[in-house]
Amino acid sequence: MNEDRINESGSAFKTLLPGLLLACAVQASASVTNPRIGGLIWSEEFNGTVLDTKIWTPYDGNGCQIGLCGYGNAELEYYSPRNLTIADVPFERGTRALAIQARRERQGSNEFTSGKIDSYNKVQVKYGMVEIRMSTPDLTTGLWPAAWMLGTSAQAWPRKGEIDIMEMGHKASEWSQAGAASANHFVGSNIITWNQAACVPGNETCAASTAWKTKNWYVPATSLVNRFVKYRLYWTDTEMRFTVEDNGVEHDMYDKPLPVNSDALKAPFYLLLNLAVGGNFTDAATPSQVTAPLPSTMYVDYVRVYELDGLGEVKLGNQTVPEAGKFGVYTDNSAVNAKLEAGTTSDIWVWNNNSIGGGSLGPYEGNNVLAWSYNKPGDWFGASIQSRSIRDMTNFRNGTVKFRIKIPANVSFNIGLADTYTNVNWLNFPANTTAFGLVRNGDWATATIPVSTLAGPLVALQSIVDLFMFSSDGNNLPTTAFQFAIDDIVWDAGTPAQSAPQYVTQVAPTTLRFTSTVGEWADVHYAVNNGGQMNVRMRLQNGVSTFEASGLKVGDVVRYNFTYWDAAANHAVDTVPQTYTMQ
Repeated sequence: MNEDRINESGSAFKTLLPGLLLACAVQASASVTNPRIGGLIWSEEFNGTVLDTKIWTPYDGNGCQIGLCGYGNAELEYYSPRNLTIADVPFERGTRALAIQARRERQGSNEFTSGKIDSYNKVQVKYGMVEIRMSTPDLTTGLWPAAWMLGTSAQAWPRKGEIDIMEMGHKASEWSQAGAASANHFVGSNIITWNQAACVPGNETCAASTAWKTKNWYVPATSLVNRFVKYRLYWTDTEMRFTVEDNGVEHDMYDKPLPVNSDALKAPFYLLLNLAVGGNFTDAATPSQVTAPLPSTMYVDYVRVYELDGLGEVKLGNQTVPEAGKFGVYTDNSAVNAKLEAGTTSDIWVWNNNSIGGGSLGPYEGNNVLAWSYNKPGDWFGASIQSRSIRDMTNFRNGTVKFRIKIPANVSFNIGLADTYTNVNWLNFPANTTAFGLVRNGDWATATIPVSTLAGPLVALQSIVDLFMFSSDGNNLPTTAFQFAIDDIVWDAGTPAQSAPQYVTQVAPTTLRFTSTVGEWADVHYAVNNGGQMNVRMRLQNGVSTFEASGLKVGDVVRYNFTYWDAAANHAVDTVPQTYTMQ
């Protein structure tokens, strides 16, 4: 790291505290075209002796270890921690940087090795100006450097969102069409989100790219090989702008700012840095097509996040706070500490639209129900309720999952649970048989499953994404059409509903009370029906902080979270956002 630049930009935050929030006040009119850059919120200067694993996690594998060989891009390398160092930059005296080196060396079935790191569960960013000073090696054909971000949501890609601040190594057809002299004279940026309009044959993921038939690049007059430039992302709740500062001159990648038109882009993202070898982004589909000189090194001088017109937030450490008490997966009226709201904090996925469609059965309680019609005898069916954020359910290990179901007695089915590590466990409910208390008489009935049984030996309760899955029994598929419905799905830790450190209580039809039983002080942050956020210091009395929000009405959805001071850890803690619907 160049010491002169540290002095210009101020001190970097180097101490990571779990749950720590570094943020600035929100202004009403943040602009990306005429930005007012404020103070440095957070930075990683890469000026130590080794990679800081409190911030970064090195990759070790070729993707096959997570069931995604080639990382979904047909990449040819094996990512190894051995290819990551903090080193002096040979072409810029006095600068230390992260060095990611690609090598032609065999690792298992791969003929190349390289390096990749991410900040998942360690550093996450939302809004502000992200600046990355980095250099790239001679790419020729086959090297693919990238500095990018992924949404922290538990949703699958591309629903979680992807922000490519910079990437190089494009196919020759792309850089030549833009008038670039080589792959070393062409750098692009991109945003990828899920969009229904993009659901076409050949694009089954429905990934929508802002680079599709749109100018999204910078073509420098001088090759970018072994020289530093600054890549910037200006990010607000309404717009994004990508630029490159080259020799003191800032160039826009796109002709105009891009609209933030997806909820995925209004959530936190984590950082990734890597140097891929080959893959479907490049012209090197096979090892023999890689012509880039190896070994080659990509250097990252720093990553910094600044205030942008008052916007900008960096959270450090794992932000997943364990759920407690009672947790509603799908319920209207059951008393719970927190619950999922379909379409807001959860999604309901039907796995086979050929076999089931919307049903006509009414709810067990409240106004909502999961009602389906099975209309293709002999075919399988399945569905799940998936949280949009990871849920830590470790407090429920000795508890139960209760649900109501109305289904013909002669239909055998399975109930399952899945974590973010792809571990799944299923339990069978045989036809015409009472299991887990479920009386099979064709009417509404209740099943209560011990969480330890539902999770089985593999599912990680600290990282749950599918909190309730339902499927046909593959060995006993239905032979006739039928209607069925599921309702009132609640996890119960076996403790009183108000045993969690923070909770809400509806004390009147128009009033909601927020309570925190921990912290020398506590703030509540809440918004009604996606309106403006209110931030209130709660009243502390006898060790309990409370605040009552009034003027509400039935059906209002209140999204909230707390910030409290943890005296033992000597820092503030932000809880995971939750929702409550007024009854």
